[in-house]
Amino acid sequence: MQLIQQDPDIHAYLASSEAIDHWHPLVQETADALWAATGDAYSYAEAAFEFVRDTIPHSADSGDPRVSWRASDVLSTRNGICYAKSHALVALLRAQGIPAGLCYQLLGEEHACSGSCSSGAGACPGGTGLVIHGLVALRLPGREDWSRIDPRGNKPGVDARFSLDAERLAFPVRPELGEIDHPELYAAPHPATLKVLQESADWPELWRNLPASL
Repeated sequence: MQLIQQDPDIHAYLASSEAIDHWHPLVQETADALWAATGDAYSYAEAAFEFVRDTIPHSADSGDPRVSWRASDVLSTRNGICYAKSHALVALLRAQGIPAGLCYQLLGEEHACSGSCSSGAGACPGGTGLVIHGLVALRLPGREDWSRIDPRGNKPGVDARFSLDAERLAFPVRPELGEIDHPELYAAPHPATLKVLQESADWPELWRNLPASL
């Protein structure tokens, strides 16, 4: 889809922050190791995506009660929900000079919760049946458009892939159910998603308070 940069300055999508802390030694070490195994921007971006998708379990799949939100903490704990895993991937991309940002979908709770609500985390937020899901967009050298990718993590029924042209996301939206793709591309985490990560003591509390809108 056509994304709209929240900040027109491309350099904003290379900046570091407390959540996208690509200056952190662990982020730098991970990025350097992935780059050494690839050597060009396209191969590196794909390797970074697969690293976050495959080696950092989504909390809903692993049941890990810890809540991580800084990119470096996601890499250290090997744990996080979609928002946190997106922070980690954006940090790894920016660490090697690849512009990257955060974008969001509004999805049915059965997608975002992945069965967690029925396994003890409590009801989904607001009773709306819809919650915000986070993913990543990047722009590689020589390309004019942003490409969305979803590092959430695959499992039966979820098969997200690294693809720059035809999107291979974890969850294509179902407009008939009220699901939408938000077109805005954010340089920093949206306040609604960052707030719930920072203020939740554990994974069940986080799940109860997932935002139902931006």
